[in-house]
Amino acid sequence: MEQKYNVSSNPHVRDAMTTSRIMQLVVIALLPAALFGIWNFGFHAFLVVAVTVLSSVMFEWIYDKLMHKPDTITDFSAVVTGLLLALNMPPQIPLWMPVLGSAFAIIVVKQLFGGLGQNFMNPALAGRCFLMISFAGRMTDFAVSDSFRGAVDTVTGATPLAALKAQGFIEGTSVPVKNLFFGNIQGTIGETSALAILIGAVILLAFKVIDLKIPLTYIGSFTVFVIVYMLCTGMGFDGNYLLSHLFGGGLMLGAWFMATDYVTTPITFKGQLVYGCCLGVVTAVFRLFGGSAEGVSYAIIFCNLLVPLIEKATYPVAFGKGGKKA
Repeated sequence: MEQKYNVSSNPHVRDAMTTSRIMQLVVIALLPAALFGIWNFGFHAFLVVAVTVLSSVMFEWIYDKLMHKPDTITDFSAVVTGLLLALNMPPQIPLWMPVLGSAFAIIVVKQLFGGLGQNFMNPALAGRCFLMISFAGRMTDFAVSDSFRGAVDTVTGATPLAALKAQGFIEGTSVPVKNLFFGNIQGTIGETSALAILIGAVILLAFKVIDLKIPLTYIGSFTVFVIVYMLCTGMGFDGNYLLSHLFGGGLMLGAWFMATDYVTTPITFKGQLVYGCCLGVVTAVFRLFGGSAEGVSYAIIFCNLLVPLIEKATYPVAFGKGGKKA
């Protein structure tokens, strides 16, 4: 019997989960945090989200046209970048600032390095850090939701993390942990509700967009570092202090949605574990010993730069290689 073979170029292992499908699932997973942020902070927060997403898509389309490249806006990666950048914005920020951040994220960090799959750091976080360096005052000017005011009165204008850094956790004056978990606090549009972020994380896990290695090693190593810090400084173990660090700021959003970015994370199993531990330690160092109360964005970008070294150190040795010569 004559046999016919279909000869094709690699890759020979294919999956129905396309890039656009993955990005669409990430957008769906981010919707609980985005919708809660809009509900919590109001119409201007909606404008920030809409303008940031639209401007990200627009800059990608313009770059493709000017450079005569294939249209890439249909892969939804620009939508994800814009949405993540928007969720890292203060709710009352002037609309032109996130547009500028979108231009930096899409054109400078993503497209100039070759487009999706070639960027060496997370574009959304790079855009946020660019705005933080350029407009620190406006980027740290956070609104308080109408339904919850006064919990951080002891530190004027401070976010819960800034208050925690200044005075520790004081029962009755510090922000209650339940407010941090449900999101009735100051902060950026998408980072305030740990519950909404965790709902999105369940969606990513259910559709196998991400796995648990990096988020759990990130959060776990951060937890261990904070516990050691409490014990070594004489504070003693304080569950409220620890939970405030876990649910406050951008840790949950960063761990589940930005530290797991395919392009900027190691591909090796051991490398992902090392990467997650580095993220937890660096974030804790920035938060506990740095000048700012937050540290997630800078920690992720710093560890993005370490990924080539982590992969080189953890790349598995091929069978028959690396053994001792007789």
